[in-house]
Amino acid sequence: MVKPFEKLKLHGFNNLTKSLSFSIYDICYAPTEQQRQEYISYIDEQYNADRLTDILSEVVDIIGANILNIARQDYDPQGASVTILVCEEPIEGQDPTSETVVAHLDKSHICVHTYPEHHPHDGICTFRADIEVSTCGVISPLKALNFLIHSFESDIVTIDYRVRGFTRDVSGVKHYIDHPIHSIQNFMDDATKQAFQMIDVNVYQENLFHTKMMLKEFDLNNYLFGGGDITAHEQQLISKKVKREMREIFYGRNLPDLA
Repeated sequence: MVKPFEKLKLHGFNNLTKSLSFSIYDICYAPTEQQRQEYISYIDEQYNADRLTDILSEVVDIIGANILNIARQDYDPQGASVTILVCEEPIEGQDPTSETVVAHLDKSHICVHTYPEHHPHDGICTFRADIEVSTCGVISPLKALNFLIHSFESDIVTIDYRVRGFTRDVSGVKHYIDHPIHSIQNFMDDATKQAFQMIDVNVYQENLFHTKMMLKEFDLNNYLFGGGDITAHEQQLISKKVKREMREIFYGRNLPDLA
């Protein structure tokens, strides 16, 4: 018989749920099968469960929350996941590093999953990290926006922010959002805005905000994995492949071949 979880007293609770979700992509070119496997291994080590736990723990500090529990897992052949349950107030006697199996979710949580992969023939490799920061109460996931963008090698970023439910004030009036926002870009620092091309798709009446980002600066040297001499003609062809991959991810569709 599974022992039920002890009820957790919620502090400063309200019924608004604020969720900030990212898909962050890193792209590179690795022409040989060996180089592609080396890239996957490099990414898998660079963003293993321990490193991801460190990043998410920093997010917890940035948003002013407290860790209840950490569950992390590396996968074979590649990839990793980390889930952190958080609350506004510290819980005395709680050991976040204990081996407790996470079979429930608190009202607030932070999680990340990674997806390294490569094109079977074309030399293109991509790494995607999906991150979600979901909070209730006064803590806001938007405080961690810039930190998360800069914690990964970000070429393409898609961000969703949604406020669900409502809370009531002391007079009983419903509030469907607890802070002014016209765009996720309102909460980005100047360095982020200058580095990325951005498009917004917002549904204000539903408190849904979506921003796509693509890195403006393109230096082919930042996308070559494995080294080796390449001709000017090869550089041109590789640049075309990498830029096309970036545009397809940014626009969310396969683009036709152009001569």
